Amino acid sequence: MNEQVSVLDQGLDFGASLEQRNKVLRNTYGLLAISLVPTVLGAWAGVAFGLGQLFSGALGMVLFLAMAFGFIYAIEKTKNSASGVPVLLAFTFFMGLMLSRLIASVLGFKNGPDLIMTAFGGTAGVFLAMAALATVIKRDLSGMNQWLFVGVVILLVGGLINMFVGSTVGMMVLSMVAIAIFSAYMLYDIKQIIDGGETNYISATLALYLDIINVFQNLLALLGIFGGDRD
Repeated sequence: MNEQVSVLDQGLDFGASLEQRNKVLRNTYGLLAISLVPTVLGAWAGVAFGLGQLFSGALGMVLFLAMAFGFIYAIEKTKNSASGVPVLLAFTFFMGLMLSRLIASVLGFKNGPDLIMTAFGGTAGVFLAMAALATVIKRDLSGMNQWLFVGVVILLVGGLINMFVGSTVGMMVLSMVAIAIFSAYMLYDIKQIIDGGETNYISATLALYLDIINVFQNLLALLGIFGGDRD
């Protein structure tokens, strides 16, 4: 009898846990969709007023990294309070400003708007594929984190080197590797929510947002290199 009660209690705990995971997943997807609005507004403001130039060159990169890590720190500090969502949305506006320099460059092509929409559609496709894959994979993917982090560090070092070298081939290689790494990060981050490894929807949204932005940015850069039409 005691064993039956114990099994029943475990089942109730599992049900509550599953309900909590689904709630975090729903809230994450909802906030992720909302976060795209300030991103678009930031990109528009950056293109319209040339604010994206603030992040050009080595000093611009230092400024961007300082502000980005400052925002990420603030989001993590406020994720359990009412100010967590506004801070996150402010960060997504800032990321839109950062993207505006690349977007303005792509808009210089005759087919620029088409390239942007293609990059957006491609990023959405990657996200949907990773979300679907995360729901069917049964194995624990937590071990991926350390390898993906090493990949990001290598990307940062490679990007800094290529900033001084100015190699188009190097940029292409880095962009393709970045798309692969951050697509894998999407899978990892969604699986973390599904498995209960991430229970705060603001942190979960931040992680997925960064994955999406990095895939979009690098896909757009590749499309600009291969498909840009200046005629």
